[in-house]
Amino acid sequence: MVYNDKIKVGISQGDINGISYEVIMKTLLDPRILEMCTPIVYGSPKVAAYHRKVLNIETLSFNHIRTANEAAHNKANIINCIDENVRVELGKSTSAAGESSYFALERAVSDLQKGQIDVLVTAPINKDNIQSDRFNFPGHTEYLARQFRADDYLMLMVSESMKIGVVTGHIPLSEISAQLTRKKILSKLRILRQSLVQDFALTNPRIAVLGLNPHAGDNGLLGREELEVIIPAIEQARNEGIVAIGPYPADGFFGSGDHLKFDAILAMYHDQGLVPFKLASFERGVNYTAGLPVVRTSPAHGTAYNIAGEDKASPDSFREALYLAIDIHKNRQIHHEISRDPLKKYEINPNQVDENIDLEAEDETI
Repeated sequence: MVYNDKIKVGISQGDINGISYEVIMKTLLDPRILEMCTPIVYGSPKVAAYHRKVLNIETLSFNHIRTANEAAHNKANIINCIDENVRVELGKSTSAAGESSYFALERAVSDLQKGQIDVLVTAPINKDNIQSDRFNFPGHTEYLARQFRADDYLMLMVSESMKIGVVTGHIPLSEISAQLTRKKILSKLRILRQSLVQDFALTNPRIAVLGLNPHAGDNGLLGREELEVIIPAIEQARNEGIVAIGPYPADGFFGSGDHLKFDAILAMYHDQGLVPFKLASFERGVNYTAGLPVVRTSPAHGTAYNIAGEDKASPDSFREALYLAIDIHKNRQIHHEISRDPLKKYEINPNQVDENIDLEAEDETI
């Protein structure tokens, strides 16, 4: 099997008043990007031109196209998805920005569903101003799960030092305990293990499971969720062949460096996982939605209104999100072919493998 075709990477513009266009354009200035993929921005040529002028980016030009099928393989492409008269108001949350981010996302997802792009990288949205009758979700993850009819999914944060998923995502802290069930934890462990195998090319991955309460409950003294919910879920996962170990007290687990001994970590709630992750990997971390039939990544940061238009935003996280999307797409192709014919040999075109993608490594990094 030879990989010759460049991967078409769809990029949704995110919030036009934040740093999305800045990190997108700074990423696309890297000549290596056009060597490994065909980028297609779903957004607005006029908005892109506005940001180019504000940021004084003169060396990047977009190829204006109407459909993904028209994309030039050696250029950065852009499709207009919004009202050309939309007003950019840097650093502000506006209804126009929310509507524009939705229209771009909708068009990109539609093309992903039709196979006109191979993967999707989503620039940051404002989870408040995007809300409407058409978009009534806490974020990208839940919207994509609905669009691709995923029964369950996992928000997985990925960096060189760790991969960490969360059982409960964007919900109030007061609701976490009630929403933790054996079934839900087991489902997330299944998704995590499958993703580690097919998306990250790991064999028999080791997964650490965190407790919910301080000291992982201290044998019921500080809460019974570990005894009644988390431990039984771990035991069931082990019965299914999943190497799940825990529950670990979160503070000691990260403080001692034990997180470096595992292929992935399952946290019980959003901040339990994302606080240590962003402390270690904010500049280069990636948000990946595991459990979908398609590949979607995004940078680990938000709209950053406070620095919009000031040429201060680092493109590192967005660039890593793009690299990871390409990486996972190729890993899925190989996993699919191996599953069909375990004895088949694979010929990888060296011109299609860049220095950031090591297809032979046991542990894929970004």
